[in-house]
Amino acid sequence: MPDSQTTSLGIDRAMADVVLIVDDVPDNLAVLHDALDEAGYAVLVATSGEQALDSAAEMPPDIVLLDAMMPGMDGFEVARRLRADPRTAPIPIVFMTGLTETEHVVAAFAAGGSDYVTKPIRPREVLARIASHLNTARAQRQARNALDAFGHATLAVRLQDGRISWQTALSRRLLTDYFGHEGPRAPTEVLAWLQQEVSRLEGVAHPQEPPPLVIARGARRLSFALHQAIGDGEWLLVLHEADDAAVVEALCLAFKLTAREAEVLYWVVKGKTNRDIGDILGSSPATVKKHLEHVYEKLGVETRTAAANVAVQRVAQLR
Repeated sequence: MPDSQTTSLGIDRAMADVVLIVDDVPDNLAVLHDALDEAGYAVLVATSGEQALDSAAEMPPDIVLLDAMMPGMDGFEVARRLRADPRTAPIPIVFMTGLTETEHVVAAFAAGGSDYVTKPIRPREVLARIASHLNTARAQRQARNALDAFGHATLAVRLQDGRISWQTALSRRLLTDYFGHEGPRAPTEVLAWLQQEVSRLEGVAHPQEPPPLVIARGARRLSFALHQAIGDGEWLLVLHEADDAAVVEALCLAFKLTAREAEVLYWVVKGKTNRDIGDILGSSPATVKKHLEHVYEKLGVETRTAAANVAVQRVAQLR
């Protein structure tokens, strides 16, 4: 059953799934409206792309039937905008089109379509497609709700174009924190890593678990683990954040280091080069080297290895 919610339009979502039909031809709207209403769906209609976006923003439907070719804003642009909004991104979109040429079908899926039906519309076929996509969407929504409830950060990414098909609230917050990212696609670093690891898995009978992608921001680290394929070209990623700010603070106190010197020492312990540390901290390798010279002096050592050993021993004592 749909989520329990009574909308401002008086529709009880606990009693019926909501279908938004978008078509500029009144006859098409009438045929589909009658068939869907008789089948027990709550039906919303829009005769233009702008109306469709306004309706979806006011009350996100459970599925959208979208005419591909409309004057003004066409269905492809409507789909792209729905996918770009986190509130409507997970909604299945079924294109309705009289154009069966390959480029139009490809364009429909590239814009974020889940499926398509050809005109003239056959109501029984449309009802069957709707039921199938709603069942899949409902299962995914339940999975997202469960992951959210347990504080898991996960997202599903389409390998072909990097589009995030769905994500939990925690995942959205972490992407924003680390990448300033609120768009419909995975960050460039994440997508490049995903494509590389999936390519390595292809053709391997018993593949080993790929190493995670780790993004560092100061003492904070966000790791991405490749979990599993969940559909046609879609992969589930699990995110985990670690924060060693307490360790950096301990290094400051133990050796009378500045905050930046402690961060440099922290990453030396992690085996990072001066260039790596500069990338992480937003400094040049020369600046990192200067900080490291001060660290050597305060620790009474002369090499990176000696500095790392002293730091590890002191942190272990503090713990």
